[in-house]
Amino acid sequence: MENNSQLLNSIIEGIQEKKGKRITIADLDGIDGTICRYFVICEGNTPMQVEAITDSIEEIARTKGGEKPVHIVGRENGVWVAMDYTDVIVHIFVPETRSYYDLDNLWQDAKLTEIEDLD
Repeated sequence: MENNSQLLNSIIEGIQEKKGKRITIADLDGIDGTICRYFVICEGNTPMQVEAITDSIEEIARTKGGEKPVHIVGRENGVWVAMDYTDVIVHIFVPETRSYYDLDNLWQDAKLTEIEDLD
């Protein structure tokens, strides 16, 4: 749990470093059928910002906690990037794609924590 907490903090820092918005953490622990313990969902305004957020998360998680993603998908389109850190999966969207897939409401039993935007 300690490693997950450190990883979550690094991910949030990486998102905020590039002015990512609407950060939500879905705690999936104890829910049957989940592929990880946490979803972190956020958004950037443009594909370029989504890519910058992805790079920032990757850098901060690596330098602060020695964590590297197992897999990253979606970099080529920049409207939805998923970063797999095994216990934590990060979803970075542009607003329209986030609304369309509505991952924030996918796991109704999950405890959701919203992180206030830095302005």
